Amino acid sequence: MFSKILVPTDGSELSARAIQGAVELASKLGARILGLTVVEPYAYASLSEYRPETIAEYEQRADEVARERLAMLENIANKSNVAVETTVVRSFSPFEAIIETTERLGCDAIFMASHGRRGLSAVLLGSETQKVLTHSKVPVMVYR
Repeated sequence: MFSKILVPTDGSELSARAIQGAVELASKLGARILGLTVVEPYAYASLSEYRPETIAEYEQRADEVARERLAMLENIANKSNVAVETTVVRSFSPFEAIIETTERLGCDAIFMASHGRRGLSAVLLGSETQKVLTHSKVPVMVYR
């Protein structure tokens, strides 16, 4: 059915629960997991001369956060003997990074969490999960 499942994580508690669900599914299907985390690139602001941190400092901090997120995913997968690879993508648009990574690396499904925003907060903040559902060419499983 599915052989390579993309599992995006933002490091949240809900993402951790979704990872567990994805690992259980992958274990039953004999599938591999590709763990993905998206980090925002350094934002250049032309309105101000002051920068709280250098590009190098920001990128080092972002890389550390990404490694922590993906280490959690790897640990859960390894405990269940599920093959796992991980990747980090820098993008201002997480949903686009998820879609592009799915296509680029040949994943045949996406398994992701939904934070369940409703009403005005969903309209104002948008939903990365909804955007992935709308634009994905492969099946998307949403964990809530």
